[in-house]
Amino acid sequence: MGFKSHSSFVNALLIFSIIFLGLTSARDTITSSQSIRDSETVTSSDSVFKLGFFSPDNSTHRYVGIWYLSDTNVIWIANRDQPLLDSSGVLKISKDGNLVILDGKNHVVWSSNVSSASTTSATAQLLRSGNLVLQDDTTGQTIWESFKHPCDAAVPTMRISANRVTGEKIRFISRKSASDPSTGYFSASLERLDAPEVFLWINGTHPYWRTGPWNGRIFIGTPLMSTGYLYGWSVGYEGNETVYLTYSFVDPSAFGILTLNEQGKLKLVRYYNRQKTSTLLLQNSGCDVYGTCGPFGSCNDHSSPICSCLSGYEPKNPEEWNRQNWTSGCVRKEPLKCERVKNGSEVSQEDGFLKLETMKVPDFSERLDVEESQCGTQCLQNCSCLAYAYDAGIGCLYWSGHLIDLQKFSTGGIDLHIRLAYSEIQSSSSRGELHVSKRRNKGLILGVTLAIGTVILAICAYLAICSCHSQKRTVKHSDEIPIRRVTEVQKQVKLDELPLFDFEVVATATNNFHFGNTLGKGGFGPVYKGLLSDGQEIAVKRLSRASGQGLEEFMNEVVVISKLQHRNLVRLLGCCIEGDEKMLIYEFMPNKSLDAFIFG
Repeated sequence: MGFKSHSSFVNALLIFSIIFLGLTSARDTITSSQSIRDSETVTSSDSVFKLGFFSPDNSTHRYVGIWYLSDTNVIWIANRDQPLLDSSGVLKISKDGNLVILDGKNHVVWSSNVSSASTTSATAQLLRSGNLVLQDDTTGQTIWESFKHPCDAAVPTMRISANRVTGEKIRFISRKSASDPSTGYFSASLERLDAPEVFLWINGTHPYWRTGPWNGRIFIGTPLMSTGYLYGWSVGYEGNETVYLTYSFVDPSAFGILTLNEQGKLKLVRYYNRQKTSTLLLQNSGCDVYGTCGPFGSCNDHSSPICSCLSGYEPKNPEEWNRQNWTSGCVRKEPLKCERVKNGSEVSQEDGFLKLETMKVPDFSERLDVEESQCGTQCLQNCSCLAYAYDAGIGCLYWSGHLIDLQKFSTGGIDLHIRLAYSEIQSSSSRGELHVSKRRNKGLILGVTLAIGTVILAICAYLAICSCHSQKRTVKHSDEIPIRRVTEVQKQVKLDELPLFDFEVVATATNNFHFGNTLGKGGFGPVYKGLLSDGQEIAVKRLSRASGQGLEEFMNEVVVISKLQHRNLVRLLGCCIEGDEKMLIYEFMPNKSLDAFIFG
């Protein structure tokens, strides 16, 4: 009898232990009656995120943080500026309802510091998003959360935000070094809220880099966003006061950690099904540093030197400029009409605009609520307006102060129209006409050469055919190789039932590749929206001659893409190859950008 009761007690103890261990292993909360010691952790319900104590590489200091999969991927740190010197620390909820870290002497090292925290009881929970939230047990309201107090890392659904009324901002701040996670020298915040931009700052006061304005799809001063590497971002609004930027993935198996490192560079690490798939370090060039070329100076990474004055301007300090110290920038050569009128000069000619293509637009833009056709007219009527630009997603932008932080891109950016005195416009036009006349001469020479070449080829073809008939053999000529390859590849594509579109059909559909039909630009080239004669909407990717992709590589790519079918991939309808033109024709997806589907 005694043995039987002992056996029942052991079984009950085992069952209790299993249940207790199961509960503790899946624990994702800290209650008022619980605490976390140095060797313990709290785990999100999907076992992806953990909250606990850790030490960075080459450091013995202890910190409380949240990490993804392992403590080498820390996404948040509580006591980044108040490290524990040993492993005697404790994380708990204090009597006033705050989350606190205590050292071995029971001193508060760090606190969530919510003045309105509940004095009865609160619960902290680590969510599946990686967000640690502190909730009032009585009301169920969230009174504090880690996502609103970020450190140097951003994860999906986390926000960077700014309140236009109170000035309150959620910003990210780099570490001092890999082994020292304390507050570093670089920070990121959302600025210029009428056309939001992300700024990186040095010591919180000096601008270091900026993205350019958001156009509803990308930041127009960040060409890399057009390639699809940085997809998933969106800007949102809470009422009329708060503007925020966040990112997320359509596929729940995808995850990313974007870190602002100690050198002011952004690093994106991507995961899929909890496995690391890629690491992208966004290297800043000399031109990316804010205001490198000073006011009215333009930066181009592919030029030497990288800085030049805008057309119609000259160095403010030629001696400094020649020493490649460009910070003083440039000044206007000829005064504008308004200035000449003010000085009592006789004025007969209006100012004009010079178009600069693929530009990162200057800082301090203002917006006008007018159509594209009125943007330049409105600027011209305003004496203080020095430049304007138009983006379909933003509208009319204009600048009335110094044009600072301009950059010339090889792809991406938008057209910037700078205001010049009439004499400077004439001077620029003359240079343009000279350029055009040279091109015409080249065109004439090229046309004559092609005509002669065609005659010679016709004669050669005739002789080759005669030779073929008389000798009953095939003559192989090196000039035939490209033609043969095109034929073979076209047969291959036709076998896969992928239509070949005529160039004229695509040109008609896109209104001769009109700028107004542009959906975006990438390393491949521009993408245009089009409408076929049967009413089908299409998106046309037109290969840029600068892409360096040859016909064979292009056709191989077509064959590969034509075989891909996936719910997250936009359907390839066909291609167009005529002369130098190489294009991919996709079905058009309304309300979303093409790259969001291609990459996402």
